[in-house]
Amino acid sequence: MSDGAILVTGGSGEIGTAVCVRAAADGYEVINLDRAPPRPDIPGRWVEADLSDVGMTQEVMRREAAGAPLLRLVHCAGIIRPASLEATSVTDFDAVIALNLRGALLCTQAVVPGMQRAKFGRIVSISSRASLGKELRTAYSASKAALHGMTRTWALELAKDGITVNAVAPGSIETKLFRDGNPPDDPRTARIISSIPVGRIGTPDDVAQAVSFFFDRRSGFVTGQVMYVCGGLTVGLSR
Repeated sequence: MSDGAILVTGGSGEIGTAVCVRAAADGYEVINLDRAPPRPDIPGRWVEADLSDVGMTQEVMRREAAGAPLLRLVHCAGIIRPASLEATSVTDFDAVIALNLRGALLCTQAVVPGMQRAKFGRIVSISSRASLGKELRTAYSASKAALHGMTRTWALELAKDGITVNAVAPGSIETKLFRDGNPPDDPRTARIISSIPVGRIGTPDDVAQAVSFFFDRRSGFVTGQVMYVCGGLTVGLSR
């Protein structure tokens, strides 16, 4: 059995669900922060929260951090809002940044003091291969690239406290979020799948495996890194 609790934002989504299931299997108590309830068979405690709402996020995190120290945090909550450069609205841009980036900031700020007191912590953000650039992803790519910058900055600031900060960047994972942003009848979707070197699309469990590695106490010498879980898509030509 592993020690302590893991707080997962967006734990009701497909990748978040896989992270929660794997975390429970690894022996962690699971706390899921999400607007939507999880499936009934998903382990852990669900806490309803809209992480795009600053006041609600701060209040929920204040309550959760007031109990036993939350020594592991994973940011899974996110939205895409795909659009071309010309069609990207300020409203959509702000919505993506509010959830994907600002929500991660607020949750991290809330748990870090407890980690510092414990001289141990693990923070993992779910990013995306789209951080490297992808058509119709102005807002989304910007938010994930910025998340990499925050990951590296936090890693430097918190290393002395025994806290590691890393990111997992999935590419082409079979989820509703992927399907919504990559319609099956779109030729670009077919090109993405055919270009994956390992010959298959990824699964949420592939992402959860990477998160499990970063959360392990034995992974304390790895921080400030981005692990691309993409079947080799980022190695060669990517579209």
